[in-house]
Amino acid sequence: MTLPPVYLHALGMINALGGDLDEIVPALAAARSPGMAAVHTGIGEAFVGSVLTPLTVAPPAALERYDCRNNRLLLAALAQIAPSVEAARERYGAARIGVVLGTSTSGIEAAETAFVYQAQAGELPASFNYRQMEIGTAAPFAAAALGVQGPAFTISTACTSSAKAFASARRLLQLQLCDAVVVGGVDSLCELTVQGFASLESTSPVRSNPLSRNRCGINVGEGAAVFLMSRDEAAVRLAGVGESSDAHHISSPDPRGAGGELALRAALADACIAADAIGYVNLHATATRKNDEMEAALMARVFPHGVATSGTKPLTGHQLGAAGATELGFAWLTLARADVPLPRHLWDGEADAALPVLDLVETERFLPRATNGTNATNAHYAMSNSFAFGGSNVSLILST
Repeated sequence: MTLPPVYLHALGMINALGGDLDEIVPALAAARSPGMAAVHTGIGEAFVGSVLTPLTVAPPAALERYDCRNNRLLLAALAQIAPSVEAARERYGAARIGVVLGTSTSGIEAAETAFVYQAQAGELPASFNYRQMEIGTAAPFAAAALGVQGPAFTISTACTSSAKAFASARRLLQLQLCDAVVVGGVDSLCELTVQGFASLESTSPVRSNPLSRNRCGINVGEGAAVFLMSRDEAAVRLAGVGESSDAHHISSPDPRGAGGELALRAALADACIAADAIGYVNLHATATRKNDEMEAALMARVFPHGVATSGTKPLTGHQLGAAGATELGFAWLTLARADVPLPRHLWDGEADAALPVLDLVETERFLPRATNGTNATNAHYAMSNSFAFGGSNVSLILST
């Protein structure tokens, strides 16, 4: 049986680059991120990717108990695709529209603030509700806020959470369980995450420096990115999905990258293309010693002839549960809009001699496109990779 193709329509996004696509696109092109800065935390200074945009969209009165920074980030992204969701609801009915979201921290920041208040006042603040911090509530909250009634569930697999959401959303569409799905991810900054990564000696006190010999760790970030996905034809298709789990170690990647390579090759096979058809790859590129070592090695094996690549976490911070959706969003922009250049790889330019050499995008470059009958075989495909604790690996391929 041939499964129907699925397409990605409207994109809503908020992160350290800006509050919507009008701000994010030029900032991404200029490799300028106003939200990347040092902040004070409970363990001292940390370099993080903060959303600076005021989060003025509040939940409807019936959902007030869910009000927290994480859900306001989500609402800010959802507002950008609300007209498309409303059109889908009118066409298909609310029961035929699903929601699949990835998150890692959910509303833990709300709980941290509440517990500080409790330590001083002897009771939790009236505004705090346990539902704000429950990981599973992100998708049902979004469904209620949008007025849709199809399947709604949240995926939490650390840094692959929102990438895996696209695989699940595609299955809902291909199995005819939904006619449209809101899919993406959201995560907000919190002390638990920043201090947790610091305890693993995985955070950098300055902007992260992926693939450099001087790399020393991640910058935690926050944000949200959501798409409307359906079987209706659009400019960009979700062409390939590859998932694997190598379970090498709870917090360290398999140094050979065997599981990650399986995911990349599975995505290529699913898209029915060879590696040299890919025009751009958004790397996971956390700037930790072990992740970059693993990813560079598997990229060299899968793409022996090279491919344009970049890691965008120095511009957003590592958004954990929202990283996969955000980085797929960057790839989507390069395909959907001819005026959007490939995201730049921001680093110090000092290559690690122990790593294979990759074709990093350091100056303005665009996806090659077929014009005047020219056959540009790599013009229409872009890939985004995500890897997570526990050996969870996802590779997604978009095409025009």
